[in-house]
Parts: sequence; structure tokens; C-alpha cells
Amino acid sequence: MPTIDLNADVGEECGDDEALFSVVTTASIAAGGHAGGGQVLTETVRLAAAAGVTVGAHPSYPDRADFGRVSRAGDHGPSGIAAFVREQVLDVARACTDHGTALSHVKAHGALYADAANDADLAAALLKGVAAAASDLGAGDLAVMGMPGTALSRLCADRGVPFLAEAFADRVYAPDGSLVPRRVDGSVIHDADLAASQAVRLATEGIVIAIDGTRVSVPAVTVCLHGDTPGAVALARRVRADLEAAGVRIAPARPAT
Repeated sequence: MPTIDLNADVGEECGDDEALFSVVTTASIAAGGHAGGGQVLTETVRLAAAAGVTVGAHPSYPDRADFGRVSRAGDHGPSGIAAFVREQVLDVARACTDHGTALSHVKAHGALYADAANDADLAAALLKGVAAAASDLGAGDLAVMGMPGTALSRLCADRGVPFLAEAFADRVYAPDGSLVPRRVDGSVIHDADLAASQAVRLATEGIVIAIDGTRVSVPAVTVCLHGDTPGAVALARRVRADLEAAGVRIAPARPAT
């Protein structure tokens, strides 16, 4: 029986996170850089823990105006990126401790996610921040979530960092396995039929159909549903229902090392 994790990006002050927690098995919670933080962060962690959902941190460039979707690498540099990633991860970890759960992973948000996927130096900066947070917590390695076949996934493999290979039910893929940029019309999937069929294909065949119709291999252990997408809860419920109807077991993912 194939198994897949369903994850959602939450705590972003939009959408119905509590309803999503009845559907997904893993949550990456905004740490205040692009959204959330403070009481929003604390309450989101509380709800996730109460629902038995695995909790991760979702750090971002400190850029609420652009929701973390514009690269600010030049504003911070590798050392600055490592510093704010550490701080944001620790904020989520403290909320986890307060609510009796453990921080499981780190998934960068938006432009930071893309930058770490495409640039080895920025991937190294992200991992430096994650490692510093783990050291402060006195914990072992935190898993890192990202797309397979990227600079980040390769660096995690080289360093023995646990890695959670991620795919997307609600995003359109390019033929090279990257995501079609959000600025392109139609790059976000809102149709429940399309999102569900993409999720089932990912879970059962490990592929997606790219924007040009080609079949692209995407070996993933977790599938993302964005919590800020309009209609996210209904979309998530349909995706989960179709996965289960296809004989797919839904469960938290185990990272590769």
C-alpha cells in the first residue's frame, strides 16, 4: 500500500487552519517573517498539537509586505539568513514546548524556499540556521523539507541532514520539475479534480504531468496543500478522499538521510 504525508503551510493569518488540521498530517507554521508569529503562532501550534498534527517551522525572509514571496537574499546575505532562520525556528520550537509537542522539521517559505532550492550558498545558509536552532534546543538534527532534485536536497544528502522530499497538489510544474512561477496565470491549481488527480498520481506513480504535457518524475514523501489558497479546506478534503479511495495510506512522513 503506498503511503503519503499531507502537509499544509499554516499560521499565515488567512484560511481556516483548524479545519485543515482535521485533514492533513503535518503542518509547517509561519514564524512571523512573512505572516503569523506572536499569539497567532502560539494558537496555531496549540490547535495543531490538539489535533495530533506533526508540527514544523516555516521561516521566511522578514517581509510581511510581500508575504515573503520576493527574494531578499541581497538584503541579508548568508549570515543574515542563517540568523533569522535560527530565530524563527526557535520561536516555533518554544511554542511547541509550551503545548506539549515536538518540533519535527523546517520548511522555508516562498522566496527563501526557491532561493535555497536553486543556490547552494543560500541552501547552506538555511541549513546553518537550522543547525544552530537545533543546537540551541539541545536536539538532534531537525529534518528539512523541500523539493527533490534541488541544491537543498543535494546538500542535505551530502551532510546527512534528514530530508523530506515534497511535492505539490495545488501547483503546476514545469518540464524540468520546478514549479511554474506564481506570476504566470494558471500556476496555482484551484480545481479540486485536478489537484486530487495530481496528488493521487504523485502518491501512486511518483510523477506529475507538467504544463507542456510531459510526465515528470517527482519522488516525494509528502504532498503540500497551501493553507492560503482560496477554498483550501474543501480542496484538501477532496485530495484526501481521492487518495484514500485510491488505496493510499495517509501518515506523517519519515525523512531520508
